[in-house]
Amino acid sequence: MPDVRANGIDLRYETVGDPARPALLLIMGLGAQLIDWPFEFCEGLAARGFHVILFDNRDAGLSTSFDDLGVPTKAPYLLSDMAADTAALLKALDIDKAHVVGASMGGMIAQQLTIDHPELVASLCSIMSTTGDREVGRPTPEAAAALARPPATTRDEIIAGAAATSRVIGSPAYPASDEWLHKRAAVKFDRAFNPLGTQRQYAAIIASPDRTSGLRQITAPTLVIHGAADPLIDVSGGRATAAAIPGAELLVIEGMGHDLPQPLWPTIIDAIATNTHRQPL
Repeated sequence: MPDVRANGIDLRYETVGDPARPALLLIMGLGAQLIDWPFEFCEGLAARGFHVILFDNRDAGLSTSFDDLGVPTKAPYLLSDMAADTAALLKALDIDKAHVVGASMGGMIAQQLTIDHPELVASLCSIMSTTGDREVGRPTPEAAAALARPPATTRDEIIAGAAATSRVIGSPAYPASDEWLHKRAAVKFDRAFNPLGTQRQYAAIIASPDRTSGLRQITAPTLVIHGAADPLIDVSGGRATAAAIPGAELLVIEGMGHDLPQPLWPTIIDAIATNTHRQPL
């Protein structure tokens, strides 16, 4: 997995599929790493004829960490800065335009990228995300408490806590096994662990303005996917996103929470591919 210099920082990225095919960029969420996109899910997209690009956001995974800033007392950067990272990544990879898919905070970044750099976005897919309007997309008390659990100190405690949080926010109709959740949490911890980076990313979300007015200017074909049972970002966030973007299509999936459960991969991949066909590269 190589690094690329983009917007003054180093971004770790990976690709799946034929570079000659249309580019499809995946953007992950808060504290997440590129490996949070399941490899088989990426292969499924590549099999539909895309060159899939995934990367670690700033302050996550193996991309540049802003550790010198420490615990954020105020946001050291905004989602617009993370969108600028993403735009610079595409330019550094000599990609003139890409289909863009973002999940959770990644959906927020994808929205901001489309607002700020419309020339780079062929189509937009925002998954389990929201507009930045504080009146929509609010978490349940249980999901908020899971994210706010006291920090653990040992590897085993950290992994167990991450798995427990995934259980709380995951899809009730498509529950993952405890073994799978712990294995995924362990792989993520061993690759990179940056809790202060996650706090800085969260500060960026909170400090960034409502995107609703900007979303109304988007002309790229847009698909909004949201789980009806999402406890972390309520489905009202997805509905508001789709309502703000002219011509956006909304896919609400019953029983889906704040994750990408394997049984729903074919549905999600089909929906993404169909949306890209509205503006082929």
